[in-house]
Amino acid sequence: MCGYQGWFKADGDALGKGWGHFGTHGKFDPTHLTIDIWPDMTEYKDQHQTAFINADGSAASIFSSVDQSTTDLHFKWMKDYQIDGAFMQRFFSYINSEQAKVRPDVVIKNALEASQKHDRAFAMMYDLSGLKAGRDDCATVIEDWKHLVDDLNVLNKGKKQTYLHHNGKPLVAIWGVGFPDRAYKIDQIKLEELIDFLKNDPVYGGCSVMLGIPTYFRDLKTDCVSDPYLHELIKKVDVVMPWMVGRFDNNTFKQAANYKQHIAKDMKWCADRGVDYVPCVYPGFSWGNLSKNSEKRKVVYEQIPRQKGAFYWNQIYHALDAGAEMLYVAMFDEVDEATAIFKCTDTPPTNARFIDMEGMPSDHYLRLTQKAGQALRKEVELSNPVLKMR
Repeated sequence: MCGYQGWFKADGDALGKGWGHFGTHGKFDPTHLTIDIWPDMTEYKDQHQTAFINADGSAASIFSSVDQSTTDLHFKWMKDYQIDGAFMQRFFSYINSEQAKVRPDVVIKNALEASQKHDRAFAMMYDLSGLKAGRDDCATVIEDWKHLVDDLNVLNKGKKQTYLHHNGKPLVAIWGVGFPDRAYKIDQIKLEELIDFLKNDPVYGGCSVMLGIPTYFRDLKTDCVSDPYLHELIKKVDVVMPWMVGRFDNNTFKQAANYKQHIAKDMKWCADRGVDYVPCVYPGFSWGNLSKNSEKRKVVYEQIPRQKGAFYWNQIYHALDAGAEMLYVAMFDEVDEATAIFKCTDTPPTNARFIDMEGMPSDHYLRLTQKAGQALRKEVELSNPVLKMR
């Protein structure tokens, strides 16, 4: 399963609200730019012209997440490359007002239709980013889940059941639990009430719950709060997914045994407590353009280089070798931090700085993800050697 942001807006798209998440201040040009990798636009039906220039002098175009044709193409790619489906990101800051819900609701509706058409799984992941201590709590998430079930029919849309189930129950994910940089404490935002509601409510419950937690959750250190209450929350859910983006770099994977051992220890810790575990893998990381728009960040391009897929495959290989039975891929479409695995171009626009595909085909990371899925399903043996790191 892949994480799916679905948060990109374009001037002239179906929503008609201008640019969003590609740049800053409602603009998208070389001085208002927050993405580091450019999508391969060859197959998109709806394309939106930008201020960026291709090598041949033509204007570069880009997609919008709110166009139905975009979501349909993305889910088609998931089917083409045997990717099981997507966790649709649902940000707290977007569900806190009726006006802010409009765009994400459109994307959810489009994804429901595409999941039906292409027979791909679909699930909701609530991201608690934007929740403020003393002002907000998880009661807002409860009301939004009711909205998704009653108004958008996420659990019973169409003739097929495409909502992702875990242990026979619809799986709902809650991301952002236990990180020290959050504007809330985990024991003060009614997380237990939310978990209990999703699992036990007679109308809207009966769900399995997954928590997105820090990498070093076992020891309650480094990227994790020191509050042992986190462990109590973990015991109440069905699955955990430690967020590993940026936690391990290329040098880490030259010591592959350490990564495999980390995963194995996580899995045992969770198994001892009756909780399932899914590793998070990603292709690389770059946020040079995004960093330019933040005074708090150092501007770095290719902070974690992709190395033609070697970094990504090393994570996959060692996670599966450690015994993982599921993978969470971060992310399908995130071009902001260049973690997208969907089709990206090796020849991005020339009037701004972007990373490229290092000479690899635009679908290279989709193919690696396909290979990972085949290994998970035991369709092929995990026997290929680890790709050599530079």
